[in-house]
Amino acid sequence: MDRIYRRQRHIYDFTRKYYLFGRDRLIDGLDLKPGARVLEVGCGTARNLVRIAKRRPDVRLYGLDASSQMLVAAEHALAGYQRVKLVRAYAEDLSPSLFGETEAFDVILFSYSLSMIPDWRAALRAASRALAPDGSLNIVDFGDLKGLASLIELSLRAWLGLFHVTPQDELLAALERHFGAQDGLVLLPGRYAFALSCKAEKLQSKSF
Repeated sequence: MDRIYRRQRHIYDFTRKYYLFGRDRLIDGLDLKPGARVLEVGCGTARNLVRIAKRRPDVRLYGLDASSQMLVAAEHALAGYQRVKLVRAYAEDLSPSLFGETEAFDVILFSYSLSMIPDWRAALRAASRALAPDGSLNIVDFGDLKGLASLIELSLRAWLGLFHVTPQDELLAALERHFGAQDGLVLLPGRYAFALSCKAEKLQSKSF
C-alpha cells in the first residue's frame, strides 16, 4: 500500500473525484448528534473527514488506514482540527482500543475502501462490533457493474485493478439480500456504485 500511494497521495483527491461518485451525498446525510464519535475506515488523505470537520466542528473524528503514506497526507490535511485521532491498522482489526478508547463509535464510514480490503466480511464484522447500539454504518463503494456494457465493465475492472481495487460482487449481493431501498440501500445507475446507511439495530441479525 505504501508503495502504491507514496506518490499518488499528492494527486489522489484530484483524480478520484471523477469516478468515486456518491461520497459527498452520503457524508452530508450522516446522522451526527452533538459530540458524535465518527470513524472512517480507510480514511486515505482524510478528504472525507475534513468535509465532516468543516460542517460539524463539534464531533470527534477518527481515521484508520493501512497505508502510512496516506496517513501522512491525512495528518497534514487535518492540521488545526481538534479531536482527531489517526491510526495505521487493518480494517479487520478495528476496535475502539486501537485509538486508546473504550467507548464504541456512533458513526462508522467506509468510502470506497471495502473494494480494497480482501476480507471485507471480517472488516464489516469488526465494524459491527465497534458500533454503538444506536449508531449507524455507512458505506459507499463500487457495485457489481452489471448494468454497464460488457466492454466498459471489463475495461473498468482492468483499470481499477492497477490500483488494487476490486469491485466486490459478493458484497453487493450480500447487502441486497439483507437490505433494500426502504433500509437505506441505494444503487447508482448501471450498478456502478451503491450507498448504504443503516442503523446498528438492523445489523444485529445480519451475517456477512
